[in-house]
Amino acid sequence: MVGESNADEKEKEVQIHGDVLEAILSYVPLIHLVPASGVSKTWKTAVYSSLKHARKEKNWLIVHAQGTRYPHSTSKHAYDPRSHVWIKIEKPLIESISTLRSSHSNLLYMLSPRKLSFSLDPLYLTWQEANAPLSWRPDPIVASIGNHVILGGGTCEFTDDPLAVQIYDVVLNKWDNCQPMPQILKDSAATTWLSITVGHRQMFVTEKGSGITYTFNPETRTWSGPHNIRPDPTTYFCAIGFSGETLFLVTLIGDSENVKGAKLYKVNFEDFEVTEICEMPNIYVEKLKCENSGLTSINLLCGDGIVYVHNSSDPREIVFCEFDGDGHGDEEIFQWGSVNNMAMNDGNLGERFVFTCSRVDIEDLKKAFRMENRRFGMRLIG
Repeated sequence: MVGESNADEKEKEVQIHGDVLEAILSYVPLIHLVPASGVSKTWKTAVYSSLKHARKEKNWLIVHAQGTRYPHSTSKHAYDPRSHVWIKIEKPLIESISTLRSSHSNLLYMLSPRKLSFSLDPLYLTWQEANAPLSWRPDPIVASIGNHVILGGGTCEFTDDPLAVQIYDVVLNKWDNCQPMPQILKDSAATTWLSITVGHRQMFVTEKGSGITYTFNPETRTWSGPHNIRPDPTTYFCAIGFSGETLFLVTLIGDSENVKGAKLYKVNFEDFEVTEICEMPNIYVEKLKCENSGLTSINLLCGDGIVYVHNSSDPREIVFCEFDGDGHGDEEIFQWGSVNNMAMNDGNLGERFVFTCSRVDIEDLKKAFRMENRRFGMRLIG
């Protein structure tokens, strides 16, 4: 009788399926949907259906920490805005040839006199290598457009042309010289003073202080400009980034010792007209400030549906602005928030931090899990 009772109970078990299962899965962090999709065909269908009908995915923020002492070990944390979770990515050591750097949202690179190493995949797990550029210098602007990697300027004083621009063809595996950077940028031709982004198969370069902007076309290998996108004289810092088809501008108002505010604009990249979208709430401006040195500069990372902002000198707090459309709609809602930088809470205070921004989907995670010696751990935001 007992056996019959257990059998009856099993037959009466309610299976989760259909819309109910999809609704539940819509709340599950993306990283947990990878194993869930392997439970059965029904679950796999439900997982992909939940993603298909979910709100537009927003780009992840990736924080790379690199040790300042040999062997310059690296670690990586990723923030998933869909689920509001941090993911620690544990992986074998990257062979550090020099300091990790990133000039714009989705390119990570290391440059030495011997070679250029760069990574473009969503989780930065694979690297490509190129021969040393024709002339090497520290802190150049570096961007990737199609099959080209563009390298320009830098901070080396002992060179005939501090504005030199070189372009690397990934297919042909060769470097070529291009039209040099505009003369007006001679004293600011490095990422310390320039904000760069990539969109519409062009590189956009903005002087952070003045807002003077130029574009570089890798097909014609020529520069266009200048364009002034500084909204008003009270702006003391400008940073640009592309989200989809929209060129965004974030500005700081006042001065570094007395920050009056921060604003988000969109820029028409055809005529460079600047339109204000919204102002960052003061509570988040305060989160960006350093206790002793105010707010000298910020870094801007843009991705689908989200803009990330952090203090270049003290990235303990990351401020973000989320939106559900493409950034063009007049009725679009831009919502501000912030998150603590979990990488700095993980014993990495003595390391350098580099930030990138990537569109990560379930297929990217599946590919990462299939790679040898690749392990993922997840940290929930408290």
